[in-house]
Amino acid sequence: MADFNAPEGCLKTLEGCMNLLAKKIQRFLVSEDGPTAVEYAVMLALIVIVCLTAISSIGTNAKNTFSSVAGSLAGGTAS
Repeated sequence: MADFNAPEGCLKTLEGCMNLLAKKIQRFLVSEDGPTAVEYAVMLALIVIVCLTAISSIGTNAKNTFSSVAGSLAGGTAS
């Protein structure tokens, strides 16, 4: 095969470069970095949902408490 301007770390033939590319693709497919990132994204989504639910619940309880206090005060009106 004819020589060509190979990228750094690549053998000086097209065949060698293709072998290197195939090895890198195989290593990427075997590695578990992708599934780990997906697992972290799912955990983050669940944490966000729990936080939003908690904040909504606390907000509703706070509104009810302030409405009750406002209704108990003289001249106050409860919404």
